[in-house]
Amino acid sequence: MAEDANPPAVENIYKVTRRIKRTEQTLYNALRSIHDDSVFVSEIRCLWRELPLLANLRCGLWYASEFDGTCYFKSTDGHNGNWSFSTARVNLHVLQLAAERGGCFIVDATRKGKRFPDAMSKTIPIWACVMNRALADYRTLHAQEMLQSSIATDQEQTGPCDTAEYCEDNREREDWDCSLHLPSWISHVEKGNIQSRLEGWVQSLKSISFGIEQLSNRLKKPLRPLWVSQNSVIWLNELPELDDWPFTPIILVSASKPSVFTQRYTDADFSWSYIPGAADDEESWARGLTPALFWKHHREILEGGPTPCNAKVADIVERDRVYRALRGNVTPQVRVKLGGSSYKSDPKLADVQPSDHQETSNLGLQDEISKGGSAFRIVPSNLKGFHWIGDSGLAVGKEECGSMDDICKLVDSLINCGASPHPVSTSQKDTYLYLPIVGSKFDRYSLQKHLAEAISFAQQKLSHRKTILIYCSSGEDISVCVCLAILLSCRTGQGSGFKSLDKNCPVTKSDVRQQLIYLSSFNSDARPSRGSLRQVFNFFNPSVEP
Repeated sequence: MAEDANPPAVENIYKVTRRIKRTEQTLYNALRSIHDDSVFVSEIRCLWRELPLLANLRCGLWYASEFDGTCYFKSTDGHNGNWSFSTARVNLHVLQLAAERGGCFIVDATRKGKRFPDAMSKTIPIWACVMNRALADYRTLHAQEMLQSSIATDQEQTGPCDTAEYCEDNREREDWDCSLHLPSWISHVEKGNIQSRLEGWVQSLKSISFGIEQLSNRLKKPLRPLWVSQNSVIWLNELPELDDWPFTPIILVSASKPSVFTQRYTDADFSWSYIPGAADDEESWARGLTPALFWKHHREILEGGPTPCNAKVADIVERDRVYRALRGNVTPQVRVKLGGSSYKSDPKLADVQPSDHQETSNLGLQDEISKGGSAFRIVPSNLKGFHWIGDSGLAVGKEECGSMDDICKLVDSLINCGASPHPVSTSQKDTYLYLPIVGSKFDRYSLQKHLAEAISFAQQKLSHRKTILIYCSSGEDISVCVCLAILLSCRTGQGSGFKSLDKNCPVTKSDVRQQLIYLSSFNSDARPSRGSLRQVFNFFNPSVEP
């Protein structure tokens, strides 16, 4: 029998796998999975309503409509063989918030095959243990110094009292839990490897100034992580009160179901595939949608089902882009192909009304608060992403802060770090500096080339007691590093006082870390990239450049 002249083509197994994955990981499936997981997050939060809810950026930010704050613990710091404690991401605000409120929730998620991301199973436990040990060492040392000082001054009168105080502090040191608490699925070998590195990380933390005295006074009980997932069994009639716990709980909530296989669900109207950790790697699936936009329009997006989902998201994203463009904030246009043709947004988009968004005018910015001897204006509650950096006279923010109508009532001067340039009147030219800085991925020296101009401008304004807002498109990277460079060049320390830039006095990496921790303690959104930080260091140390 003659062989078939045209045998059927055999498809590559990888192409088939990718096609199946694309059909499962659609935009609707991702958003529906996120919405369903958010129900679990809200249920867990209701168990201890007094605790603040934090999102571990960036994945965790999708799993609730409102958060009390954010944090940034990287999973890579907990990867097997790559364990580390980052002095660039100390997350002091998490410790401060947990100390004030008696604990906190941290929300994150992970892809299929895991119950918890490495950030929760190892990075945060390492962070908690290092913090506990540093605080315990400080308390013991402080108690010893008090005892020696009191004995030297008046041993007969104060000796017995101070000895008792010292013994009490020593007992507190013994009762203060400094153990490394990891989840049960972490092997003993890996736990041992992490424990062998803990003291080195403690010394690294203690080598930089991070306000340990204030933290020691605030934190009454040691930090301890607790893990909660959708597989956890919680007996509601046996929930302890926060005051009954001998530790300050850091409750780590893994929002997604730990599913290995694809699960298909059907409700009254539609069927959809569940995606564990759907919010991870949002650039690959979100099509320009942000967590804030999703939760503002989630009913509109999800009620129509899978078919119109892409079109609705594209329309919402385009409306938001047009609104921002009308206010001077230029954002890239997102193109989405539907059915083989490019999606065209509604022609009425040009008529977007400001009422669809939070108003930032008429904010009532007349009130002022005195801090550090200078008057700093109170930031309105609906102005997100604006952060005063202590009493330095500097503030860091995102693009929306710099473009708001009443910004001149809040700060005296502006430094625009690569965000969309705004028209400036002749009378405002002396108070506005535009620096066309791009990210380190696009130009490895862009930030470094403009730092001298930024520092000169800042020195001139700060010497006349003028306040400055430094902003970029995200408020997380470039503006943070420009502010960091100004702090390094202008401040004599973490208190008041300024100096001129002295190139003969090199800045060390420890100096950069210390000032970054100081900055981050006021701005929890600060997440400078490694490339940007390297440019700041190289600016002060040009001889070390490759």
